[in-house]
Amino acid sequence: MTETLLADLAALIKIWGRELGFQQIGITDCQLQAHGERLRAWLDAGYNGDMEWMGAHGDKRWRPELLQPGTLRAISARLDYLPPDTQPVRVLKDAGKAYVSRYANGRDYHKLIRKRLAQLAQKIDAWCDEHGLESSGRAFTDSAPVMERALAEKAGLGWIGKNCMVINANAGSWFFLGEIYTNLALPLDQSEEKNQCGDCSACLKVCPTDAFVGPYQLDARRCISYLTIENKGPIPEEFREPMGNRVFGCDDCQIICPWNKFAKPTTEEDFHPRHGLDDGDLLTLFGWSEAEFLHRTQGSAIRRIGYERWQRNLAVALGNAESSAEIVAALESALPGATPLVAEHIDWALARLRSGRKRKRKIRKVAGR
Repeated sequence: MTETLLADLAALIKIWGRELGFQQIGITDCQLQAHGERLRAWLDAGYNGDMEWMGAHGDKRWRPELLQPGTLRAISARLDYLPPDTQPVRVLKDAGKAYVSRYANGRDYHKLIRKRLAQLAQKIDAWCDEHGLESSGRAFTDSAPVMERALAEKAGLGWIGKNCMVINANAGSWFFLGEIYTNLALPLDQSEEKNQCGDCSACLKVCPTDAFVGPYQLDARRCISYLTIENKGPIPEEFREPMGNRVFGCDDCQIICPWNKFAKPTTEEDFHPRHGLDDGDLLTLFGWSEAEFLHRTQGSAIRRIGYERWQRNLAVALGNAESSAEIVAALESALPGATPLVAEHIDWALARLRSGRKRKRKIRKVAGR
């Protein structure tokens, strides 16, 4: 009787998930030992850089029952985020534009996804109360020590590709993940996707900073997403030129992935670009005061890096732009009031622009884009 009820509930969870806007829901067990071993090796190699939090929770990442006692299953959810009419390659090729990772063009995804997962959890609890089942769960989205990609892969939402992203054969990789840990022994989904990366290595070759030490293995210390977002100090000089005009994150390994020709634009208006951040002018963004930065990034994932790192990143991008009197004047004007961190990058940019050194681009044509 209980098994029948749980099977009915699992089917309803998929329906409720779609009604809440998720593109896909999968249910998996929490056996993540192999992923935990790979995580330990990754940490031991120091590839996490300054992200101490990646190793700060012991076994909780790969043993969900330690994070949420009683957990038997993980409900994994996928929500597409690619903005419509976005033209990432065009922006990357335009020396005067600022490239912001497509996931950050709109509102911060954390609150939106967590709210919807909480609504899904409430529906589950209400149904269980009605049918005499004890239910307890907890929703997550990139906010706790949860191995989201491993759970998504096990739940059949895709496979973890060579670029370490979850790839779906019908939707590419432009999507967010979220989870609900539950004590309910729901039937497992048996639709785990086979890895279909094959012999393709486009994502490994296109990386501007050669951050992939091999297939399925990323050295975050070299990754532009890490350097522009997680890194709180100076950007090492060896990576400043390869950064190009990327001021918040990097999407190159997704842009070039052949599976992303199947990606569908999101219908979520909250993920549509705000304040022109999908196509912003470097000089305009660099000219924002701190008050303007806080206003224009309200509700955005960009705000988490703060004004100082925003200016740091933009200074590097300006140093990689085509030299002009306007750019030099803007950098010189900002220098007297700059913090030591920002001033270091402004000095680098000015020296580069005054030398007339041509920047090197590492952008390749992407099939289907």
